[in-house]
Amino acid sequence: MANDLMSGKRPRIMAVANQKGGVGKTTTVINLGAALAQAGRRTLIVDLDPQGNASTGLGLDPADRLASVDEVIAGDRSLESAAVQAGLDNLFLIASSDRLHSADIEMAKSGRRLSFLPDALTDDALDRLAVEYVLIDCPPSLNLLTLNALVAADTVLVPLQAEFYALEGLSQLILSVREIRKSANPPLALEGVLLTMFDRRNNLSRQVERDAREHLRDLVFRTVIPRNVRLSEAPSYGVPATVYDRRSLGARAHQDLAKEILHKHWLLDRG
Repeated sequence: MANDLMSGKRPRIMAVANQKGGVGKTTTVINLGAALAQAGRRTLIVDLDPQGNASTGLGLDPADRLASVDEVIAGDRSLESAAVQAGLDNLFLIASSDRLHSADIEMAKSGRRLSFLPDALTDDALDRLAVEYVLIDCPPSLNLLTLNALVAADTVLVPLQAEFYALEGLSQLILSVREIRKSANPPLALEGVLLTMFDRRNNLSRQVERDAREHLRDLVFRTVIPRNVRLSEAPSYGVPATVYDRRSLGARAHQDLAKEILHKHWLLDRG
């Protein structure tokens, strides 16, 4: 597969979003980012969630966050000066801050309320970081932070927990994507829907998978992310599961997801 930078392609910006909490969104960001980095793709994770779980899960304690994403979106710090190495070659992080809790209020006062993050993730800034992928960990709500991510992104990856009402909860996000397409970001596309916390022994998990594939067809990734103890344990050690236990089912599933995404993008690049 051709290297995007070597072939002159701009970085791919992917928002990982679902307005529901507890669906594996941050787990997906951390482990997909790590798997892409381990595959040789320079990857930047932007922790846009005020809870800061992606930052903590990558080993960056709040006291050690000398730069954070709120400074970047406010224009007080450059993207490249805020990015730090995230424990792996090719993996970088712009950390969250609890100051993001009030960001919605400040953004709402501005006439450019949907442009803060897009203005920070410029092609020039990303070129200076020389990254090929940007993964944005969105808050578990459709607030102005999430909407900024959707305006900045090329695609949206939606983690979908294999549980009752899962597909109903997806509809609001898809409507938001459609609205963003109509106005602020017409090229925005769905990268895909990722089934998470999946248990093949569970009838409900299998039913949710059947329903998702029936209604969304090729938008559902072939890869599914299983319920896995190692995925749950890894954040407490400040490392991705692909580092904590690369042979675990959870780590291998995210490696498979990275391969699936890279292959899809390779096919798109070929035209």
